[in-house]
Amino acid sequence: MSDVLIGEIVSLLMFVVTCGVLLLGYPVAFTLAGVSVAFACLGMGLDAVGITSNLFSFNLFGALPSRYFGVMVNEVLVAVPLFVFMGVMLERSRVAEQLLQTMGQLFGSLRGGLGISVIIVGMLLAASTGIVGATVVTMGLLSLPAMLKAGYDPKIATGAICASGTLGQIIPPSIVLILLGDILQGAYTQAQLAQGNFAPEPVSVVDLFAGAFIPGMILVVLYMLWVIVVSIMDPKATPPLEVPEDQKGQLGRRILVVLLPPAALILAVLGSILAGIATPTESAAIGAVGACVLAATRRQLTRDILINVMQQTTIISSMVFVILLGASVFSLVFRGLGGEALVHEALSALPGGAIGAMLVVMALMFVMGFFLDFIEIIFVVVPIVGPVLLMMDLHPVWLGVMIAVNLQTSFLTPPFGFALFYLRGVAPESVSTAAIYRGIIPFVVIQLSMLVILAFFPALATWLPDVINP
Repeated sequence: MSDVLIGEIVSLLMFVVTCGVLLLGYPVAFTLAGVSVAFACLGMGLDAVGITSNLFSFNLFGALPSRYFGVMVNEVLVAVPLFVFMGVMLERSRVAEQLLQTMGQLFGSLRGGLGISVIIVGMLLAASTGIVGATVVTMGLLSLPAMLKAGYDPKIATGAICASGTLGQIIPPSIVLILLGDILQGAYTQAQLAQGNFAPEPVSVVDLFAGAFIPGMILVVLYMLWVIVVSIMDPKATPPLEVPEDQKGQLGRRILVVLLPPAALILAVLGSILAGIATPTESAAIGAVGACVLAATRRQLTRDILINVMQQTTIISSMVFVILLGASVFSLVFRGLGGEALVHEALSALPGGAIGAMLVVMALMFVMGFFLDFIEIIFVVVPIVGPVLLMMDLHPVWLGVMIAVNLQTSFLTPPFGFALFYLRGVAPESVSTAAIYRGIIPFVVIQLSMLVILAFFPALATWLPDVINP
């Protein structure tokens, strides 16, 4: 058996063992790094006993310091803790609560209006906070009791809450898009160099933000259309809400007070990015300051809240970056063992060329989403398959948006859909887990339909980036 074949088998085994250890619940970062080091030692051990001659060289680890330093000085990644701070601060300042109350009064008197209100608020929170857990929990605590009291079918109520809570994965500014942009930039550069292009056009996070904007809005419209369809087909499932007359008179003022400040913050952050006025990092800083100002105007910027927000920001950001560092070890060992060549050969040999390879990768990510978190999939799978797919002349922005929409389903698919766990934790006992699982099925179908739409109409993801960068 040749060294190349042994290396490919060992690298494939490393991937399988890593996924298995992750399913056992071990910390992601330490799993990625620990399993990788163990298989690196296995490769060197096979060399030492003479089974192989040059399976893995310990000298490859010399590339890690430069990679870690690159992460530390990467200005784009500075946007991650800033956007996290912005999201946590807005969540603590009760913006979501006030938005839900106002939207409920605005649309609640319509059949299906509460469901539409939840989706609109989910969209606004996605563009301002982007934190799925906080969004789902907040809307579950505030809107689910009101929807159940109004007589909503638990399936449509829980499905709308879970699905709209995951919009932060695709609607910019999204932490997923920032991380994907950084990884795809490296993968695209690697693919272009392999094809002989030594001066490739960079793929920026701004391009990915612009590419995801229109598909994200289409998803919002599709969600609302489904609620409207349910309202027509089964009127009892989405009854109207009785809004007191005294609240109707104050609705206009509440809209101005509650809706305009978050909308202005979203416009300032996202608009400055898409218009090229500011970088994502600069816009994230504006958003963090703006969130503090918004909290102060609502009298929610106390010392205890500020300390809590900073602690949560540190915890979340540390988790992301430690996983990133662990994933660097995984990618290095996987490539050192010859796994990248195995992936390239496997995808290139598929019937249908780039289309067949893309279908297999999308199916793999969708299935992995049943068991793994989106961050794990981004850091484990994308660095492996990204360069191979991009060498097949796929558009990097379109590929990034397809991956982002696909990963959004990982929050909704059992048994480990985190949005389902978040909602189950705050839902009343009268709402069964089975109802939550059945409720998300139509929304998962909608997300998969969005993938099909993007596959047939890639311009939905590439048109706006081309307009911004003529």
